[in-house]
Amino acid sequence: MLYNAIFIPPEEVKPPPEIIELPEIAVYIKDFGREGDICLVAEIEGVIAGAVWTRLFTAGAQGYGFIAPEIPELSMSVLEQYRRQGIGTMLLAGMLKKLASKGFRQVSLSVDLANYAYRMYRKQGFEDYARHDESMTMLRQLKP
Repeated sequence: MLYNAIFIPPEEVKPPPEIIELPEIAVYIKDFGREGDICLVAEIEGVIAGAVWTRLFTAGAQGYGFIAPEIPELSMSVLEQYRRQGIGTMLLAGMLKKLASKGFRQVSLSVDLANYAYRMYRKQGFEDYARHDESMTMLRQLKP
């Protein structure tokens, strides 16, 4: 799912799957299960169709959407054949509810501005926080 979460514009060649071993990408899943790590998956007929996960980072070891150590960063992936069926929206809603129930007040993410998911995140209450080249760090407030 981490590889699938990397946005590659349709006209560009996809990088090899080993890209997830780069430290700046592996940081999203390395030793998953530590304090603050949360993951939800969508399964269809025994196949994991999508996943959403969050992780707390520190300023010294952070993801692309890092804002602060107490704000989890969200990552999400839906396999291509299952996209545009509401699975991402369902996963996101479930994660937002889960984070709020655990006492988190905000959640962040980073998304490429050309990614169709950018519009979906805006519809789900994420607001632009900071632009970095062609990507946007977004922030959403959570209701307790």
